[in-house]
Amino acid sequence: MNGRTTASTTVQLRAGVGKAAIYRRYASKAEMAFAATMYERQLPPLAATGSLHGDLPALVRTFHVRMAAPAARQLAPALISELAVNPELATRFQDTFLAAEQAAFADIIEQAVARGELAGTVGPAMAHLLLLGTLASALYILNLPVDDAMVANLAATAGITALADPQHHGAPGGAAEPR
Repeated sequence: MNGRTTASTTVQLRAGVGKAAIYRRYASKAEMAFAATMYERQLPPLAATGSLHGDLPALVRTFHVRMAAPAARQLAPALISELAVNPELATRFQDTFLAAEQAAFADIIEQAVARGELAGTVGPAMAHLLLLGTLASALYILNLPVDDAMVANLAATAGITALADPQHHGAPGGAAEPR
């Protein structure tokens, strides 16, 4: 080899099978590359900050690290294109990768409701769309330089926190922080 590990080689090494078996398993190079770089990777444990206004930016930062990785930035456009024409891949992507991401949002929302920070629940799919859809657009379509300040602003202005009870913005015990 020329010193570079291709997606097919990475998948082949992980699976311990030949290239023919790998190509039978994946419908396209985009799917294979996705499997090699991101699919089945567990999300790191989320840092519970004790507030919705801390948990959302922490979650978005976690996703930003994954989404801004060079492999993800190269792969995402091809994968998005493949999802549009491959219903089986779209279903697997939704049932595995996106479901895990949405579960992380569900946990944060559930905790925020239990603490009284949200007047009602927010659908995890909507929270996912508001935050990660915008982040994906910034990274993959607009090619914006996304830094920590942008991630924090995104989490603060995504519309989810607008549902938060103002009496629970900050200080423990429900006392509002001075503005």
